[in-house]
Amino acid sequence: MRAQALLLVAAVAGVGVLHTVMPDHWVPITIMARQRAWSKGATARAAFQAGVGHVLSTLAIGVVVWVAGAAFARRFGVLVDGAASLALIGFGLWFALAGWREMRGEEHGHDHAHPHAHDHSHDAGGRAGLLIVLGSSPMVEGIPAFFAAARYGFALIAAMALVFAAGTIATYVALCVLSSEGLGRVRLGALERYGEVLSGVLIALVGVAFAFWPLV
Repeated sequence: MRAQALLLVAAVAGVGVLHTVMPDHWVPITIMARQRAWSKGATARAAFQAGVGHVLSTLAIGVVVWVAGAAFARRFGVLVDGAASLALIGFGLWFALAGWREMRGEEHGHDHAHPHAHDHSHDAGGRAGLLIVLGSSPMVEGIPAFFAAARYGFALIAAMALVFAAGTIATYVALCVLSSEGLGRVRLGALERYGEVLSGVLIALVGVAFAFWPLV
């Protein structure tokens, strides 16, 4: 039993890390961090919160496994994951549109010598919306491992959940912080003024890619 238990723990840890490496998880946070000039701490907190949401949504699917069975739970998880991709598209388009309107408003303000103040509520709303979208997408691939662990008792399931949570959240934070630092060094010249719009479009394209051409 010890060997089987260790194998299940290793499996869920590996799947959690590899799943989180997929770009639709961390790229939107990196783009937001770069565009909004988040500090390393702010980026890490956002990634941590997205990771926690991702873990909780996955464990919630695990509960459905116990109640409704693995086949139904997997179908349900796939539907939730697909809905999250569509929500990412909607968020990206909203962010692009809001950025365009804000840019046009600033231009209008400069014309009248009364520049508009930056809308911080847009920052908070955008951050919260993105984290909700990312956090609500479960890791369906790891559910069979939890299901297989049921015969060994709650202690193993709890250990697997802790390892999965630690691996997933650590991967989220590491990828987002490192990639945002690298992207922050990139300068787009004249395109910088369209940063909000381009960022929103890129986030939407990530959602499109993973809605219609899922890699896992």
